Amino acid sequence: MTTLDTRTQEQADWATWHEARERDLATPHGWLTLVAYLDLPSTPTALADVPGLWWADEDGAHHARTADLSGATTHVVAEAGSQVVQTYTPQGRTGADADVAVELVRRTGRYAIRLRDPRAAALRDFDGVPTFPYDASWVLDVPVRWYDEPRAAVVGAARPGLVHHVSVVGEVDLERDGRTVTLRLTGGKGGAPALLFTDEAPGLAPWRIVFPEPSADRSTVRLDLNRALNLPYAFSDFGTCPAPLEGNHVPFAVAAGERAPR
Repeated sequence: MTTLDTRTQEQADWATWHEARERDLATPHGWLTLVAYLDLPSTPTALADVPGLWWADEDGAHHARTADLSGATTHVVAEAGSQVVQTYTPQGRTGADADVAVELVRRTGRYAIRLRDPRAAALRDFDGVPTFPYDASWVLDVPVRWYDEPRAAVVGAARPGLVHHVSVVGEVDLERDGRTVTLRLTGGKGGAPALLFTDEAPGLAPWRIVFPEPSADRSTVRLDLNRALNLPYAFSDFGTCPAPLEGNHVPFAVAAGERAPR
C-alpha cells in the first residue's frame, strides 16, 4: 500500500530528477546548443564558417585545414553514432563561451557535421522544461512479454530523409480507465529497454520517450510516465531522433511527464 509519506518522497525524488535533467540540458555544448546540420559533400568543400574543408567517402569523413589535402584527418563514426571532432572560435568572439563544437554524425549511411554553439538562442532563452504536475497514478508496474530474440525494425526520424534501425525486445500493455493498448519496447543504450510513444494529451512534442525499469525477476517493468522525456529534436530543428515504432500510439491522454518546450 502506498502511504502519504511514500508519495511525498516519490514526488521529491521526481523533483530532484527533473532539476538534474534541466541542468544537463543547459550545459555549454548540450542539446540546447544545436545551430546547424550540414551534410558532408563528396568533394572537399568549405562549410559555413567552420574552418577548413570537409568531405566524406567510403573511407569515412575527412577534414583538411588548408587546400593542401595531404594533411587531412579522417574520422570514422558508426551508423547512428556521433563524436565531437573539434572546436573552433568564430571570428571576433571572446569569452569562456566562445567556442563552437563540431559534432560528426552518421545517419542513414551519410556523414554530416552538427554545430553546437553555447550562444545558441535556445540555451540563452532557456528557463526550464514545462511538465505536467507529478501524479503518482502514472507510476505503473506492468507485466512485460520479452521476445526470445530481438526483432529488427526500421523507424523514421525527426529529420526528413533519415531512418533508424532498431531492435524490438518486448511488449507491454498500458491500461488506463478501462482502456488498454499494447506498446512495443526497443533496446536502448546499454541494452536497457526504451519506450517511444505518442498520445493524445495537449501541448506535447510529437512523441516522447520513457525508460522502463525491469523488476529483479524481469517479469514486470515500472513505467514512471512522470519521467516521459522530450527527445533532442523537441528543442531544436537539428535533431535526428528516432520516431516511435508503428502502432506505439496511446489512444488517450498521458497527462504526465514533459510537455512541448517550444
